[in-house]
Amino acid sequence: MCGIVGGIAERSITNILIEGLKRLEYRGYDSAGLALINGGQVLRERRVGKVANLEEAVNESHIAGSLGIAHTRWATHGKPTENNAHPHISGDVAVVHNGIIENYQELKDDLEALGYVFTSQTDTEVVAHLVNDALKNTPSLLEAVRQVVPQLKGAYALGIVHTDHPNELITVREGSPLVIGVGIGENFISSDQLALLPITNRFIYLEEGDIARLTRTSIEVFVDGNRVERPVKELDAAVSNASKGEYKHYMLKEIYEQPEAIQQTISQALNGNALRDDFLKNAEADFSKIQQVQIIACGTSYHAGMIAKYWFEQLINVSAQVEIASEFRYRSPVIVNNTLYVCISQSGETADTLAALRDTQKRAAAKNLDIATLTICNVATSSMVRETDHSLLTLAGPEIGVASTKAFTTQLAALMLLILKIGQVKNTIAAENIETITAELWHTPKVILDTLQNNEAILRLSELFKEKQHCLFLGRGTQFPIALEGALKLKEISYIHAEGYAAGELKHGPLALVDNDMPVVILAPQDDMLDKLKSNMEEVQARGGELFVFADINSGVNEKDRQHVVKVPSISAVLAPIVYSIPVQLLSYHVAVLRGTDVDQPRNLAKSVTVE
Repeated sequence: MCGIVGGIAERSITNILIEGLKRLEYRGYDSAGLALINGGQVLRERRVGKVANLEEAVNESHIAGSLGIAHTRWATHGKPTENNAHPHISGDVAVVHNGIIENYQELKDDLEALGYVFTSQTDTEVVAHLVNDALKNTPSLLEAVRQVVPQLKGAYALGIVHTDHPNELITVREGSPLVIGVGIGENFISSDQLALLPITNRFIYLEEGDIARLTRTSIEVFVDGNRVERPVKELDAAVSNASKGEYKHYMLKEIYEQPEAIQQTISQALNGNALRDDFLKNAEADFSKIQQVQIIACGTSYHAGMIAKYWFEQLINVSAQVEIASEFRYRSPVIVNNTLYVCISQSGETADTLAALRDTQKRAAAKNLDIATLTICNVATSSMVRETDHSLLTLAGPEIGVASTKAFTTQLAALMLLILKIGQVKNTIAAENIETITAELWHTPKVILDTLQNNEAILRLSELFKEKQHCLFLGRGTQFPIALEGALKLKEISYIHAEGYAAGELKHGPLALVDNDMPVVILAPQDDMLDKLKSNMEEVQARGGELFVFADINSGVNEKDRQHVVKVPSISAVLAPIVYSIPVQLLSYHVAVLRGTDVDQPRNLAKSVTVE
């Protein structure tokens, strides 16, 4: 979603702000802007479109300053226009904001009654006017912000500067992520540490309700007006390895990074073909008590949860439910004693999943229920990791492309590790089965490497999708969520309407869509459902549909008229979802490139969804 960068230093920070915004481009945005305090003035530039447009404007105007804030906007309130771009100004106050002010209309009405004139359609502008108004009653910028925060309802991260306070930057975190980058004689803020890694690897992670004042030489954090200490943490420099290298797009690079990412993820848990003794050791007491599992996630992470449901029940005989977080949080779910709530999120900041977690914890506490919570996440310092009882990291490294690839497959690997651990603790899986599956997990990166050898063949198939407007993905069992994931990838980055379906449901509606112009993608691993899947393929061909089949090399599925086949290396049926993710990712990528879309930053989408 939106990105914030800000800082205060002895040097000009103009280029630092621009570079920080560039490093946040992966999050998705439609406009960008910055404001600098210099000579008792607010110097502001804003542009619609890419950060490059803002950089060009800044270079032409030559604005500079040692105190400033910058922002990339993903529109929620108001169209993507220059007037709606951040920072927003009221008098001598400049504000950047991530999140949503839910009661902005009520606040706006009150402010207009006081004579304030609004120049944008955004919810953010109310914050600037409120701070400006509060400064009539206090000379302290910090105190003015303290007075404003209780009036705001919603989720927000704020960066605030004022011309009369050229030596301080005020920042607030409430429901939207924000970190402080700690330097020498300079300090910075950002919605993502990645933006600040070129200048520091030392960070303070603000917690909910924190208000902080930064100067060049100090950082003060307050909660309810009281000074609190937040630890400074050093980040591994390897996290900053986020360049495209030899690849044309981040997405393609991240597809090819999956063998290593999966190996890294499983290495934290396995010793040979056995689980390490220290793996999730502190969770064993909770795991021994659980009677069921509730998985909560959004988007691609939800698809990972769907596959885990099959695994939980098939492999360790533990009942599992999976639900979209945005639905779960609003339907007054019954919280059941001895349940493990598993939150899955690439960023660990996904707004709906985080809200569902917090609501579940409150409901359980109110009824004195014994539950446990666990996060599967790619960011060790995220809110979800900090707020759950236990966490399991996907060691995927930075994922920049909006369409998730390696984060998804490492989530699957992590979920399998979790399932094996719970099964071991509850004694519902035999030791020899753990050994077999772990051996197959170690083998999976090699199978993915071999699968990537099909890249050229998939590129040739993608030519046949270039002019299509619709597509159907079919799979059975654990391949049904991969069909959903394949359809999601294709629609995300190529803008082709695509649907994923359980192949057994074909006769209950989707078959009506099949005609000579409808490509149908089939996922055909060597499993117990293969014969039934072949019958579904015949049904499609009988209606004139054109089949694009990703099939196990031993499946007996071969090329014929209007049936294109890419052979996938053999993998055990249980781990096939991880491997069959690869060809649908490559197909979506190549179709998008051929159609000329913005692969890494598709329109209207954001990487880290930190608002509803």
